[in-house]
Amino acid sequence: MQVSMASTQGVGAANEDTVHVSPTGVVVLDGLSAPKDLPMGCVHGTPWFVRQLGTTLINLIGDEEMPLREALRAAIAAVNDLHRSSCDLDQEAVPASTVVMVRERGDALDYLVLSDNVLVLDLGADGIRTVVDKRVEEVAADEMRAALQGPTGTAEHAARVSQLVSIQRSLRNKPGGYWVAATDPAAADEAIAGSVALARVQQAALLTDGASRLVDSFGVLTWNDLLSLLCAEGPAALIARTREAELADPVGERWPRFKRSDDATAAYVKIGQPVLLSSSTP
Repeated sequence: MQVSMASTQGVGAANEDTVHVSPTGVVVLDGLSAPKDLPMGCVHGTPWFVRQLGTTLINLIGDEEMPLREALRAAIAAVNDLHRSSCDLDQEAVPASTVVMVRERGDALDYLVLSDNVLVLDLGADGIRTVVDKRVEEVAADEMRAALQGPTGTAEHAARVSQLVSIQRSLRNKPGGYWVAATDPAAADEAIAGSVALARVQQAALLTDGASRLVDSFGVLTWNDLLSLLCAEGPAALIARTREAELADPVGERWPRFKRSDDATAAYVKIGQPVLLSSSTP
C-alpha cells in the first residue's frame, strides 16, 4: 500500500490525534478531549495515551493471525499496564480514544472502526462505502444539541460542552451507551470490524472527525469529492480546505460545532502500490 498522511492541531493545547503506519497497516486515533474543569484520573493525559495505544496497535496488527478486535483488546490491556501504578484507572475520568485501522492480509483488507472516526473505501464499480460508528450521537441527545449552540469560544458554550462530556463519561463503555478505547479491553468487542477483498479496493481514507467534517458536518464536499482531493493534492490539502471553511465561520453560526477547529488527521491509502510513506503538515 502507498500511504500519505497529515495531522494538525486544532484549538486545544495539544494535538490529541495520532497516526501510525507500517508496510501493511494504518492506525488513526482521535483522543477524546477533557475539559479543564473536569477531573482526570490519569497524570499522563490524552496525547500520551493515544501515542501509546497507537504504537502498540501498529505493532500488534503486523501479526496477520491476530484479528483486529483481539489486537485492540490486547493493546488496551498493555497500555493499562504502563500506568496502572501511577493513575486511577477504575473511574470514568480516564483518557479515551476513537479508533480506525486497516490491514492488508493476503488477498483481503481488514478494517476496524470504534466510535466516530470514518473509514472511506472506494470499491470501484461498487461505489463508495463508509464505515463509521455513530453511537455517541445517540446518547445525551439534548445535551449534545445544547453544546452545539454557539457562539463557540464563549464561557457559556464551554460550560455546555463540559456538561455534555460529564454525561457522556457516565455512558461510556456501558450497555445502552457508546464505546471507545479507554481502560476496558472489552470495548474492542463492540468495534465494527470486517474484511473486503483487496482486489475490490482502489483507494481508502482514514479520517478523524476533524478531517471528515467537510462532508459529514459541513456538507461542502461529497465522499467522492474528498477522495478526489486526497488523490490529487493529498491529506494536507484536505485539512487546509477544512481550516479555510472553519475560519469563514469562526463562531459556528453556519456550522454549529464544539470547537472552532478540531484536531484533524487524514491518512490516504492507495491499494496495490509499492510501499511508500509520506507525511505533511499544512
